Amino acid sequence: MGSVYLIRHGQASLGACDYDALSPLGIRQAEILGRHLAQRQMGFDRCISGSLKRQIQTASIVLKEFRAAGQQPPAIETMPAFNEIDLDGMVKAFLPDILSSEQGLFLPQQNATSRASDFQRLFSRAVEHWLAGKQGKENLESWEYFRMRVREGLQHLIRDSGPDTRIAVFTSGGPIIALLHLIADVPAGKAFEQAWQIANTSLSRLSFRNGEVTLTAFNSHAHLDRELITYI
Repeated sequence: MGSVYLIRHGQASLGACDYDALSPLGIRQAEILGRHLAQRQMGFDRCISGSLKRQIQTASIVLKEFRAAGQQPPAIETMPAFNEIDLDGMVKAFLPDILSSEQGLFLPQQNATSRASDFQRLFSRAVEHWLAGKQGKENLESWEYFRMRVREGLQHLIRDSGPDTRIAVFTSGGPIIALLHLIADVPAGKAFEQAWQIANTSLSRLSFRNGEVTLTAFNSHAHLDRELITYI
């Protein structure tokens, strides 16, 4: 039986000029995860990353810890199929409708770090519009297309791997949620309610055999002490 380990990136730099870079805490989370996996002799046959900076950074730091432990991990393969949704584009597309019904809501750019609850509320409302297929910007990736690209990415990955292959996939919360929806048959709205519970550098595991894929673990982050657990 093969395994795909979906690893969420470390904490990104919310409120900074470059959100896509890992924060200092995100770097530390990735280092801890790498040491944890290396100590458990968690060897991977393939290492996949989306093409976003925070995903590749997380993968690189984790593999560096493997090498520091005297192990030889595989090279990173980049697959944009596992990139995150364009969150900023989604929010901007639906912002006028959201603000018309959400009185007193602060915009994330006004106070991103101290108004995290408003950021979460704004994102949740944007997701509702997005899942419902409401009209946004023409260049905004639709839910149907996003779900299709994540599904095809996983299918391509499994098709090109042996039956006992262990694969690490460094990705983001959106693709993990899409796969929860697709594989565990969780309704899309219910699946996205879990988005704020997926910890940075958490692991979810998919098992595959003869074309069948099952979810066998979700959002494991036992490697992190409580004060190091974050969700953005």
